[in-house]
Amino acid sequence: MVAGVMRKLIPVVFLLAACGKSSDQAPAPAAADRPSQGKLEKMPKLILENDPQRDAKVAFGHALFFDKRMSSDGTRACYSCHQNEDGNGGHDPLAVGPGDKTLTRHSPVIWNAAYWNADLYWDGRAKDLESNAKGAWGGGNMGVGNDNLEAKASELYAIPGYKALFDAAFPNTQPMAGNFETALAYYERTLICDDTAYDRFAGGDKGALDEAQQRGLDVFLGKAGCATCHAPPFFSTAMATPGGVYHNVGIGTAKAEADVDVGRMKVSQKPEDWAAFKPPSLRNVSKSAPYFHDGSVKTLDDAVALMLAGGIPNKNKSKLLNKVALSDAERSDLISFLGALDCPGKLDPPASMP
Repeated sequence: MVAGVMRKLIPVVFLLAACGKSSDQAPAPAAADRPSQGKLEKMPKLILENDPQRDAKVAFGHALFFDKRMSSDGTRACYSCHQNEDGNGGHDPLAVGPGDKTLTRHSPVIWNAAYWNADLYWDGRAKDLESNAKGAWGGGNMGVGNDNLEAKASELYAIPGYKALFDAAFPNTQPMAGNFETALAYYERTLICDDTAYDRFAGGDKGALDEAQQRGLDVFLGKAGCATCHAPPFFSTAMATPGGVYHNVGIGTAKAEADVDVGRMKVSQKPEDWAAFKPPSLRNVSKSAPYFHDGSVKTLDDAVALMLAGGIPNKNKSKLLNKVALSDAERSDLISFLGALDCPGKLDPPASMP
């Protein structure tokens, strides 16, 4: 989710991808040939426009994010799909809405959601965090329905605690659904993950990554080619590209074509986008199983194996995906490095709810 924010995004380097497996460990490369020992990209500061009501809007959105009364039947909050124990990604392979209705895609991790650049959702259909909030609130996640959002906003505003939060955030303003969406977006812009072990290492703390993780970073940036789709510092090349980038890795294509989720093609109407999806950020990846847009891969080991194998063959598989053999030791180091992308923060509810 991303809103009208000004920010400077750093260019990313695209490397080539792949995988495989052997039992011999390659000799350690010279320091000069190790990407981990060179200059590493650091997270840019998120630059927001001046707003004297920013703190009040964040406080309002914070409460809304954790409130099940936002949903059609009082059973689901935004947090229901983004819980700490799941790395703030989805617990279930596919998101679940009110009435225990199974939806069509997996809920992604939302750390650094403010950095997505006009490409929210797996298919990039929402241009900003406000649009994303509306989509989740009116759509299947919260089940309210777009035609009922104003009535739901009025219902919440009638709660004295919410009236006070709203009036502080939007003084002298009639309550409208759009204000609630704005508040949610303001809160989500505070969900920044920029202090992982990788970030500390890139910032000069050379003890932040152990030797295995440093070797894994070499594999990530070099032989395995993970940076093709997951370049630092965002660990998704889509975050650094206006409108996003989308790749078909074959997930969800091993079925009758009429049943395949066409992904980005539904938005772009371009055949070359068939079954292509935005690469997610890998921040918190070790904590956020299951994986991919349909949650079909249960473990990180399996997700790594699938990508290192070059994806799943299908009529539109990305040409960026290739097979490259990694030794057992290299693969172990790579997975160890992915653990260095864990976000130390967590989502906490307000001290008191309205």
